Amino acid sequence: MSSKKNVDITKTLQDAENSRKQKYYRKNVGFFKLLEKIKLWPARSGVLHGIKSIKITSNTAEITTFCGESFLVWNSRNSRASRWLRNKLSFSACGKCKIPDWKIEKYTATMMTQKWGSGL
Repeated sequence: MSSKKNVDITKTLQDAENSRKQKYYRKNVGFFKLLEKIKLWPARSGVLHGIKSIKITSNTAEITTFCGESFLVWNSRNSRASRWLRNKLSFSACGKCKIPDWKIEKYTATMMTQKWGSGL
């Protein structure tokens, strides 16, 4: 099977600054609430994956992505994934997950601020 290459989202990040409406979320919101709302997972390689399902059990969650990966995640506001989601440190979107362009644009237009925004 041939796998699609990762899609570059750096141009989308620049275009999102000029987009129509920005959403604001609190920066220090709970990690699982943020994952349930955004439905995106940043891998260590800088690839952004789409989340198919999240099963939360107390302090851990089992995440399944659209490309078939499944893993266990701890609830931490200071984790790598949480920081990468808030600061938008992902560089490309997964080709297998087929994240729609509107979702990437919405994510890049979303602002995370300390004192302003929705608490989810």
